[in-house]
Amino acid sequence: MKKLATTLFATLALAASAFANAAEYAIDVKGAHAFINFKASHLGYSWLTGRFNKFDGSFTYDEKNPSASKITVNIDPASIDSNHAERDKHLRSDDFLSVDKFPKSKFVSTKITDKGDNKLEVVGDFTLHGVTRSIVIDAVKVGEGKDPWGGYRAGFAGTTTINVADYDFKNDWVGNVELELHIEGIRK
Repeated sequence: MKKLATTLFATLALAASAFANAAEYAIDVKGAHAFINFKASHLGYSWLTGRFNKFDGSFTYDEKNPSASKITVNIDPASIDSNHAERDKHLRSDDFLSVDKFPKSKFVSTKITDKGDNKLEVVGDFTLHGVTRSIVIDAVKVGEGKDPWGGYRAGFAGTTTINVADYDFKNDWVGNVELELHIEGIRK
């Protein structure tokens, strides 16, 4: 029993020390230094682009052990903005996002792999339209350092593609949607 307790204590201490090296960041949405953009084919003739204006989240980042890092992003699907009010109203409707039924979308990382040269593979659970699927985000660390206001920041960019049919959309003829993420965090 004593050996089991010692092993358990050592495991917890190791896990705590690994987490202690990870800095915690709040995504800078107040300063508008983070963006979630999208791009989808419009009937195969052109591209529809836009963004989500309301989201928040946080991440931990351990430069020495990036695989110990984690990210959570909460998205308000009703904040979709394609620069056209009538289209945005349609995108919020039951034909697409059904924001009255599904007012929240979320991404929670489950695994982060260091690919070298500041490149990361971020795997996580993405919930959209009431459906959760695992997605992979190809990410890159843009940089980190002190800011002019006495804080410390870290920034990342990433891309992924989802198929709306995987998320039970009424109109699945949209097909694939490319997501482009720009996340800058302020260390807590």
